[in-house]
Amino acid sequence: MKEYLLRSLLFVPGHNERLMESASRSNADVLLLDLEDSVQPKKNKIAARDMIVSYVTKKRFNHFHVFPRINDRESGELLKDLLALTIPGIDGFMYPKATKGSDIYFIDKLLETIEYEKGFEIGTFKLIPLIETTGAVLNAQDICSVSSRVIAIAFGCEDFVSDLKGVHDPEGLSILNPRALIAMAARNHKVAPVDTVHIKVHDLADLEKNLKLAKILGYEGMLVLHPKEIELVHRYFSPSDHEITEALEMLKLAEEAGKEGKGVAVMNSKFVGPPMVLAAKTVLHKHDLIKVQQKIRNSL
Repeated sequence: MKEYLLRSLLFVPGHNERLMESASRSNADVLLLDLEDSVQPKKNKIAARDMIVSYVTKKRFNHFHVFPRINDRESGELLKDLLALTIPGIDGFMYPKATKGSDIYFIDKLLETIEYEKGFEIGTFKLIPLIETTGAVLNAQDICSVSSRVIAIAFGCEDFVSDLKGVHDPEGLSILNPRALIAMAARNHKVAPVDTVHIKVHDLADLEKNLKLAKILGYEGMLVLHPKEIELVHRYFSPSDHEITEALEMLKLAEEAGKEGKGVAVMNSKFVGPPMVLAAKTVLHKHDLIKVQQKIRNSL
């Protein structure tokens, strides 16, 4: 099964050639080629589909995971998006305004029909639902569990706060609970939680503050609006040298303890039990994924 590195997911308006070119030179893990909010009026959606197909078929994005953000099922544009973009080189789709599991089930079955008609293996195209409303937060577990296509869920804080009729306060108190709930729902169903965008794109100090919290909450990556944010985002969602060294030492001690018939090892005056061993393996696995991606990019 294909694995996805999801540290940075960069939004790119699909009709804007200058930004598409910029994205092709970025270091993002995932390109979210937008057909929804940033692509207006309607005629630009046609241009966006055509441009995305052109870039993908010319293999301009081969070293990225590519997930166009399609339009929602009430838009009248969804089927046009899917018929145009279910092509080799597209990994899947970000689905906006997901409110409940039945939304994802609907997209799952629509994709299944298209895959069958086009000769793709069923399940080829994956999904990243975007959680943007109070109802979606409360239904996050259902959204995660209804389809095996779901590899991640992402938080859209601005629409959430609007739906809440709250205030996006500087301290982030209005979005703290949903951020935690989304991460828990995702991890419970073995999919990746992706944190909300940082709208003050030129304030990297504030971005770092949010990244520290996102890592504490268990997030796997972050939605990104500007390429200048990617380096810092990757720093927080990549294992540090210290974390890698500590993980290797932890596994070594756990293995030695097992050979000696001990239930647990001790490292820096702390017991090394099964949860810590699992966490160490997770750190090293992510490090391996990053090395594989870097090798691919260096070969291009």
